[in-house]
Amino acid sequence: MVRRALMVASMATLSACSRGAYAPPVPSPATFGTDSASWALAKSLAPVLYLQRDEPFPLDRVVAVVHPTEPVIAYHLLWRHDVNGQWLPWAKPSDEEVVYVGYDPDTHAPTEMWTYWHGTLLHTLWLNRGPPEIDVQWGKHGSLPRGIDTNDLPSDKSLRAFYAYEILLIPDILLGKLVHGGPTGFFHSFRRYRDFSKVVPLTDKLDLVVKTDDPREALHAVFGRSYSNKRWWP
Repeated sequence: MVRRALMVASMATLSACSRGAYAPPVPSPATFGTDSASWALAKSLAPVLYLQRDEPFPLDRVVAVVHPTEPVIAYHLLWRHDVNGQWLPWAKPSDEEVVYVGYDPDTHAPTEMWTYWHGTLLHTLWLNRGPPEIDVQWGKHGSLPRGIDTNDLPSDKSLRAFYAYEILLIPDILLGKLVHGGPTGFFHSFRRYRDFSKVVPLTDKLDLVVKTDDPREALHAVFGRSYSNKRWWP
């Protein structure tokens, strides 16, 4: 069993090496001709991320997509890796997440948010609460509106469930470390697993802002062709 796992890991390593850098050089914003007002709006509504304090992977790319007719902005986040399963040769080389921010069309103040949580789209109102804030799960980057009652999450997708999964999946994490680097596992308390205290404002991390209802061209230009391609709008 161990020999088979090592053989798979070796094949995955070769595959990862052949892929090389997973994202192209960031294109010049001038290529897409986005107006300054859209840039200013996207920067003003860009969420503040609160990463789990031991987060092992960097946030490599951010694209903000301003909808041309609806008051909503999609912030596409490209993390370097997912802690689980990315040693497999057919896995995506990165981890894409999306946060959607709705806003008042007159005041441009944030009014609501949607986030991805492992296939479930979470929604919360965000009225008179200042800049949007997101808690980011260790290693997997599931996104939670800050302050949400996590007891309302599906039982198989609760924070406690994922904490248990990461203990059971230590062999998977070790294979990932062999292929692309990263942690050997999460060896802390559940309380620490919920410690979202590493602050990362997105305002100055936007690689590109576009105004369109079909962001494929922009996402391909910044993320490359191989990424999760999650839904564009909530």
